[in-house]
Amino acid sequence: MTVTTPDRQAVAPDKERAAVASAARPRSKGRIGRWLGSGLVQAFLVVIALIWITPLAGLFLSSLRSAQDTARGGWWTSLSSPAQLSFDNYSALLANAGMTKAFWNTVLISVPATVLVVVIAALAAYAFAWLEFPGRDALFLLVVALLVVPMQIGLLPVAKLFGALGLFGTIPGVVLFHVAYGLPFAVFLLRNYFAEMPKEMLEAARMDGGTEWRIFTQLVLPVGRPAIASLAIFQFLWVWNDMLVALLFADSSSQPLTVELQSQIRQFGSNIDVLAPGAFVSLVVPVVVFFAFQRHFVQGVMAGSVK
Repeated sequence: MTVTTPDRQAVAPDKERAAVASAARPRSKGRIGRWLGSGLVQAFLVVIALIWITPLAGLFLSSLRSAQDTARGGWWTSLSSPAQLSFDNYSALLANAGMTKAFWNTVLISVPATVLVVVIAALAAYAFAWLEFPGRDALFLLVVALLVVPMQIGLLPVAKLFGALGLFGTIPGVVLFHVAYGLPFAVFLLRNYFAEMPKEMLEAARMDGGTEWRIFTQLVLPVGRPAIASLAIFQFLWVWNDMLVALLFADSSSQPLTVELQSQIRQFGSNIDVLAPGAFVSLVVPVVVFFAFQRHFVQGVMAGSVK
């Protein structure tokens, strides 16, 4: 019996090319890793981080100084004179009824607007991605078309509608406006993410007797946690930092922190001992929320990657 063997001269070049390619990839990766770990790159990243953190540090130090110290010099003078720093401004801020009420108004606006957008968008996105019903594609195209409608176009019609319904100048009115204009992007984002899930995974759950609600709550939501966490972060930041909608739709009893800070500037001019701590609190809360949701974001990525 004759056994044919492959031509060594024909096989050798292929093996050599594969060996060269496999050897080149680790060297290129190692070269990039060494370049990123070099002292020059690290020094550059430290400089960029300092540039980004300097305004926050300046705002924090300004919030700890009195109005007299601020009038005499910039916030950097407190680095050589730490005696200027105290928490008296924050004590005065807590005693300011207008600022504390505006802070809680901001919470009452931002939290419901974020929760409602995430819940409604997740339900609608699952329906658009995996449920069959008449007019599904046309309705989704309508949702996508709403993304190009500027928010400013709807301010006057919605204001008239809220006035007729008795919602103008109230916190529910501001929340409804943010929910209405946040849903198109939220549905578009989550629908595209849910549609990328393996179809076989959902079919296997249906074959095991799972209802659509159980599949949505126990399968789709855990796998879609990264997109949901990202949406919650961005929606909260948009609503918390908004001033245009609150300035138009909120009255003096329901205005959030951004409008209250703006009114402090208009009434008292350079009222830095109130503005600085108020602005720092308004800045810190979104940062805390971001890092809190970032933990869930990473957990969702790891959970979704396991099959």
